[in-house]
Amino acid sequence: MHLPPYWFAGLEKRTNNFMNQSIKEIASKVPEVTVIFWIIKIVATTLGETGGDAVSMTMNLGYALASVIFIGIFLITVFAQIMAKSFHPFLYWVVIVATTTAGTTMADFSDRSLGIGYPGGTSILFVLLMLSLGIWYWSEGSIAVETVASPRVEMFYWTAIMFSQTLGTALGDWMADTAGLGYDGGALLFSVGLVLLIILYRYTKISHVLLFWSAFILTRPLGATVGDFLDKPIDHGGLAVGRFTASAILASFMVACILLFPQKAGRHPGESPAL
Repeated sequence: MHLPPYWFAGLEKRTNNFMNQSIKEIASKVPEVTVIFWIIKIVATTLGETGGDAVSMTMNLGYALASVIFIGIFLITVFAQIMAKSFHPFLYWVVIVATTTAGTTMADFSDRSLGIGYPGGTSILFVLLMLSLGIWYWSEGSIAVETVASPRVEMFYWTAIMFSQTLGTALGDWMADTAGLGYDGGALLFSVGLVLLIILYRYTKISHVLLFWSAFILTRPLGATVGDFLDKPIDHGGLAVGRFTASAILASFMVACILLFPQKAGRHPGESPAL
């Protein structure tokens, strides 16, 4: 039977697409973006707030020394993540927690110890985040998470995440404290913002990559306000749960989620229906 040339061309194209996609999924070092991804992300950011405050405040080490400690932990864990040959859920989320704890103490240091206040700290961190994303895009042509499959791109990815976590802490404290929303009001505000992003994702043609990074940033101040709500004194609008106790509960919940809901390396929501 004689088959037309275009049939072979189409088969070759489909085969190449399949192989390229398979290589991307194998090489990907980030988890598939699903509902459980966002749940763990919010818990991780909340843990970063309680854990960072536990070291800097409860242990009375101060923001500067605590920042040095957590930056050191971040550098060690991110090096292990970059050197890993494949996606490891526990390692990935340990690095995320390292960025949230470091982000907490660095934001507090810039806002309070340097005396630039929440607006100043938030503005500087926003500029740094936009610069990191801009350099990443200029260098690689994309900031989609599905491209995180090489050490070079991973460095861009984790730099952007570190700035986003630090920005989120400053933004959360600004809204809760200076803006007078309180911790519960701040949490409600950022929750509404996330719901709005979901609506935009479902019903508009706005870039899914842009919406992903917006959601990633916005989950941080949500976690920051929830963390403060858990550990601040009752007369300051909190629940007065001890910082170490709250951190242990949150860490246990994260571990349970990772064990009960196995994650796999996945594609960016710009190519997948899951936000």
